[in-house]
Amino acid sequence: MLKSDLVNVLVQKKNVTQKQAEKTVDVIFDTMKDALVAGENIEIRGLGAFHVKHYGAYQGRNPKTGEPIAVRSKRGLLFRAGKELKDRVNRPGPDGVVPPLAPGQ
Repeated sequence: MLKSDLVNVLVQKKNVTQKQAEKTVDVIFDTMKDALVAGENIEIRGLGAFHVKHYGAYQGRNPKTGEPIAVRSKRGLLFRAGKELKDRVNRPGPDGVVPPLAPGQ
């Protein structure tokens, strides 16, 4: 699913204009990005949580030469799916089997 798909769903289900839907999706995503850049965590009940994790600086090695190199500290982004989402993704079909993903997914 793409951002444009989310906009189209909003247009169809909430009867808003394309421009209003685009602006709404942009505001939500921009707000989420700003919060993560500021180091805040985001929790969306039923979906999951985004966490900003700090990785400290360390002394690494160049795998080709074995030469030591300094690796700067950085922040990483983690997503942890919520229980409700995990349950829905793994919900068995009518035959009692969880369907496999289509090739390439």
